[in-house]
Amino acid sequence: MRLALIAHDEKKPDLIKFAQDRKADLEQFELMATGTTGQRLIDATGLDIERKQSGPLGGDMQIGSEIASETCDGVIFLRDPLTAQPHEPDITALLRICDVHGTPLATNLASADAVLDELLDQLSDES
Repeated sequence: MRLALIAHDEKKPDLIKFAQDRKADLEQFELMATGTTGQRLIDATGLDIERKQSGPLGGDMQIGSEIASETCDGVIFLRDPLTAQPHEPDITALLRICDVHGTPLATNLASADAVLDELLDQLSDES
């Protein structure tokens, strides 16, 4: 099962803390992340993460492609709703493709826990 991890600059510390707290759970997934987020997560946790391009350079679209190809089972995308993002159309497209394909999407820490717990339940059911 594959999980994407994304965070806007202001939310990267929150995602790193989440990954540190839930490292044992995250290790059960094939992880991918946008460029800078992925590197910061690797440095802070040692998790094995496939890095895509940075979001503004196309990383959001690369993850969107994974969703459209049905090779991504969930997305944790900690967004900063109070800061304008220069690549907002890409972000909107990513959110839309999650909706189109019924891919679980978390955009804050509370929903991140819920999505991760649900995906873990699905992994348990497969075992």
